[in-house]
Amino acid sequence: MEPANDDDHRPNGSDHNHLPKRPKLSTSSLITDSQIREEFGHHQKGIARINNGSFGSCPASIIAAQKRWQLRFLKQPDDFFLNHLRKCILHSRTIIKDVINAEHVEEVSLVDNATTAAAIVLQHVGWAFAEGRFQKGDAVVMLHCAFQAVKKSIEAYVTRAGGSVIVVHLPFPLRSEREIVAEFRKALAKGKANGKKVRLAIIDHITSMPCVVIPVRDLVKICREEGVDQVFVDAAHAIGNVHVDVKEIGADFYVSNLHKWFFCPPSVAFLYCRKSPVSPDLHHPVVSHEYGNGLAIESAWIGTRDYSSQLVIPEVLEFINRFEGGIEGIRMRNHNAVIEMGQMLTNAWGTKLGCPPDMSPSMTMVGLPANLKILSNKDALNLRNRLRDQFGVEVPIHYQEIKELQDGDACVTGYARISHQNKRNCAESSLIGCY
Repeated sequence: MEPANDDDHRPNGSDHNHLPKRPKLSTSSLITDSQIREEFGHHQKGIARINNGSFGSCPASIIAAQKRWQLRFLKQPDDFFLNHLRKCILHSRTIIKDVINAEHVEEVSLVDNATTAAAIVLQHVGWAFAEGRFQKGDAVVMLHCAFQAVKKSIEAYVTRAGGSVIVVHLPFPLRSEREIVAEFRKALAKGKANGKKVRLAIIDHITSMPCVVIPVRDLVKICREEGVDQVFVDAAHAIGNVHVDVKEIGADFYVSNLHKWFFCPPSVAFLYCRKSPVSPDLHHPVVSHEYGNGLAIESAWIGTRDYSSQLVIPEVLEFINRFEGGIEGIRMRNHNAVIEMGQMLTNAWGTKLGCPPDMSPSMTMVGLPANLKILSNKDALNLRNRLRDQFGVEVPIHYQEIKELQDGDACVTGYARISHQNKRNCAESSLIGCY
């Protein structure tokens, strides 16, 4: 990996002294470039994979650790289930509790992914509408670029129970956080019109497509000032990608996948639920014999399945701490590298990044040349397929309809979302060579 940079590019930056203490490593103990290449040597050769944001990158040593956990269960499943599984999952939850600065380990549950977490939160909200605790027509506010599974969960649990949905339409490309804040305030005002209430605000910490870091602390604070009942931060991309301090963010619910930027094998996520009177009403959508013992315990056993992706978290933290600066050092170097990659591409193509560098995490949106004529979502998908099939480049392509050009903006309707996680290849050079 590139040398550490002391500049802090955290949007809504904050102190990060809460991170778990790790042993001070001598220079000789730090992971080397050759060891990094070995850890990710299982990736398909000849592919410039610039899409860590979708599925993550699991190191070989963690894959080996996962196999050891799987075998430990299969050798004597009765003993493992009765005497070891719960305390091992508790150990993993305790590690995450420290990493995200939660107050209590009971606030941290391990679930399959962010989609499962959204179902837990929105099921809870849907029950409140169905049971009359929320009034018909009260609103849930979400960003227009919310993940499709979240939108479907709102449809499944909230709108069918009588709730309404207010959508925050964010502009793109973006020039500042102020544009986000202004549109969010408009949506809250709409949700409160005619005496109605906003019962839940769903805020992405990092939107997926297009990729932008959202000023979550500011938006959560606005929600508190405006009387929003509960705030759910969908931070699927966040942990290992931006700084995460759940106390500082202040949301009621916060979820992040651990298999995207935290090096876990798929699939595992944590769901933070701030301790409150509503905590006992949260339940896993898969009901097993632990129902009623608290969400964290319910989530730790949803029937016979492979729990190894949850159990391997201690080994993952050990892997992360082999890098200079640990998780903070990794994310800062990734951020710096992806911005450098993005600016090299925009200089070559005569375009711009989709948002300022300090609003990009370890991913950034790079404007594509207008002569590619990305004029629809179908065009974007066709280009993505062509890059993979003909050039060996794996990168998501985003179509952005232009409604109004700002001064100085070019007519760019296509963006490549590039990711950086470790130094595995010269993917940016490969992308330039495609055009």
